Amino acid sequence: MRGLFTCGVCDVMMENGVEFHGAVGVSAGAAFGCNYKSRQIGRAARYNIKYAGDKRFCSLRNLIKTGDLFGADFCYHRIPFELDIFDTKTFTENPMEFYTVSFDCETGETVYHKCYDGMGDDLLHFRASASLPMVSRPVAVGGRMLLDGGIADSVPIRFFESKGYEKNVVILTQPEGFRKEKSSSHRLCRLCLPKYPKVAEAMARRHLVYNETLDYIAKREKEGSALVIRPPEVLPIKRLEKDPQVLRLVYDLGRKEGERHLSKIQRFLSDQ
Repeated sequence: MRGLFTCGVCDVMMENGVEFHGAVGVSAGAAFGCNYKSRQIGRAARYNIKYAGDKRFCSLRNLIKTGDLFGADFCYHRIPFELDIFDTKTFTENPMEFYTVSFDCETGETVYHKCYDGMGDDLLHFRASASLPMVSRPVAVGGRMLLDGGIADSVPIRFFESKGYEKNVVILTQPEGFRKEKSSSHRLCRLCLPKYPKVAEAMARRHLVYNETLDYIAKREKEGSALVIRPPEVLPIKRLEKDPQVLRLVYDLGRKEGERHLSKIQRFLSDQ
């Protein structure tokens, strides 16, 4: 739910006509970021704030009954097609490329998927990218079993550079100086996902990969090819926050940073 900060930044950019040739989202960045391509200002924050406390959205009941903490049917069908309509027409027609990032549980590969219409396989990739290990079932897409892309590539700047994007605006949800610490979660992964040892292996080295990526981003920022937006301090929110007031607060903090960086973003993108 730190992704509500990203939603605030993105909404300010959309409100001010900031257009990108492409975007890539990981985990919440995929599930929420797709609204940039569909040009739906405020949508991601709106439905998260409204439904965060709904048991159909996120609950232990869901996890026990279905194997998914976040209700797959409610989050990826009822909300986008009935309760807060996802604009697939605009998503399809907008020439901005949008990619999601997932992790292949069987091969250990990082899967980068280019989305086209926001339906069918695209929806499955949105879901896969945001499917946290141990509290989500792997999502079957195109013969692969996929989980959260943050397992292997939380901030895919190198991928985007490889696609020809030489200048990138990077939105992080941790403050400057943050370093990810080693976690014992890989041990739980071995117990919960015995069929997929590659998940545990990637989780065991995740902190090393993440911190090295932060170093690379800092280098690219210094060289002028990356502009980084991050919260000024640790966000006052739990990972699975349900309090709408806290969610609104973090969204507003994102808006504040988006407004503070707006002129810098505009200069950065116009300086080709």
